[in-house]
Amino acid sequence: MKRIAVFTSGGDAPGMNAAIRAVVRSGVAHGLEVIGIRGGYQGMIEGDFIPMGPRDVANTLQRGGTILLTARSKEFMTPEGRAKAADKLKKAGIDGVIAIGGNGTYAGAAKLLAEHHIPVVGAPGTIDNDLYGTDYTIGFDTAVNTALEAIDRIRDTAASHSRVFFIEVMGRHAGFIALEVGIAGGAEVIVIPEIPTNAQACAEVINKSAEKGKRSSIVVVAEGGYEGGAEQLAKDVRQYSGFDARVTVLGHIQRGGSPTAKDRVLASRLGAACVEALLSGASGVAIGEVNGEIRLTPFKEAIEKRKDINHKKYELAKVLAL
Repeated sequence: MKRIAVFTSGGDAPGMNAAIRAVVRSGVAHGLEVIGIRGGYQGMIEGDFIPMGPRDVANTLQRGGTILLTARSKEFMTPEGRAKAADKLKKAGIDGVIAIGGNGTYAGAAKLLAEHHIPVVGAPGTIDNDLYGTDYTIGFDTAVNTALEAIDRIRDTAASHSRVFFIEVMGRHAGFIALEVGIAGGAEVIVIPEIPTNAQACAEVINKSAEKGKRSSIVVVAEGGYEGGAEQLAKDVRQYSGFDARVTVLGHIQRGGSPTAKDRVLASRLGAACVEALLSGASGVAIGEVNGEIRLTPFKEAIEKRKDINHKKYELAKVLAL
């Protein structure tokens, strides 16, 4: 293996640049040429390739987003699109590919390997932390801290005006961000996709909190935790609670910003591990960190197996909200 490529795909996540940097510098340290693919799978189809050396990734460790850009490619979802991408890779003399992204990125990489036998490994880049085969994904810690800062500020207002705030965080299919932020932010109620919540039960918690002397409450809602999101939940809860309620949707603010130290270190470890995996002959695997150790998980498992939330944390949140 003499030349490898790296790209980012799907939603951006803080720490992706740290992973790219680690791939480039680790690759060069092993005597490899490293090529950056700009614009995800669409850039692969178009042959948007750039050589990358250690200086090209200088001062990127602290930057959010992705210097290689990202895009969703409908064309790559077709066999013809994947054939074009594989042809461009082969003509460029690329011997192996590192894909940084989420579930969809892994699925595309698995098909590229199965159909065109191009060695590929993946690194988990998504704020949702919902990928099987790793304790944490790149960007999750930063997203949690960004949301937490906002919730701390909102709580000040909630307390001043004796209000209930419903705060919607990202997590269409998984409640990892909501659960972590809810515990750290002292939320009275946490609403996540994994555990059904109804408006009346939510209102009962808020009303009981008021009876105990609480003048305000925070309800953290994962965007997929309640049909219609935080806005609809607040509307439904108003039927059972007399509190003045407000809704804040944090949205894409959670994806941006400088990555935390934890995300920078994780991304650096995983980026370097991807290079080492390719050099060892591994392919069709997702590189993750489990209990502090690097773990290789077949794409099929990483894509199909569901990573569950920590239910003990969820129960802890209810206890701490008393």
